[in-house]
Amino acid sequence: MDDDADLLDLMTYALRREGFTVTTAMDGQQALQRWEADHPDIILLDGNLPKLDGFEVCRRIRHASKTPIIMLTARDEEEDVLRGLQVGADDYVTKPFSAKLLTARMRTVLRRYQDDAYRQPAAQVSVGDVVLDLQSHEVTKAGEAVQLTPLEFRILYLLAMNEGRVVPYSRLVEYAWGYYDEGNSSLLKTHLSHIRRKLGLPATGPGSVKAILGVGYSLARI
Repeated sequence: MDDDADLLDLMTYALRREGFTVTTAMDGQQALQRWEADHPDIILLDGNLPKLDGFEVCRRIRHASKTPIIMLTARDEEEDVLRGLQVGADDYVTKPFSAKLLTARMRTVLRRYQDDAYRQPAAQVSVGDVVLDLQSHEVTKAGEAVQLTPLEFRILYLLAMNEGRVVPYSRLVEYAWGYYDEGNSSLLKTHLSHIRRKLGLPATGPGSVKAILGVGYSLARI
């Protein structure tokens, strides 16, 4: 879903060559209509769409669905990246990009969503009064719902599954984003800050997320 007709044509051609069935939209309102009508397996979404920008489209889709979303951005700026991830995008690709990179990212995100080990039916992980539901991807603290982005959920889930153990930066980044990129290591700290704030996690002691300098992060046992 992109408002650049030339880029849209090139992406459509490249993706069809890779075996994808492609539906396109030129603005945000049309993108929502196509999503509702076609129920795609994955969405590529430009942040700078006319009529309704891509970030708002992403927010509305994520509110109603867990359809995987990759944001396309012309600027590799942390503010744009974080904005996309905060409204529910699963990954982002910065323009200009190659068809090879784009399809690799798409397949990685699709594999993550189709991984039965990750989407265990009705399974839950608990850390103190924080409960993660792996089927609905919902999080509660003391019975109250807490809104985490899909990326934040994956980070917290991996830490919770390794409670009391240090999880290396590279493993957290690869699990959360689906691939390892050194640039995402710096974003990890920001996402963990959001998780701490949303869940009211303590700065130290049981239930805190500790940074192990040069190694990774650990969720302290409760």
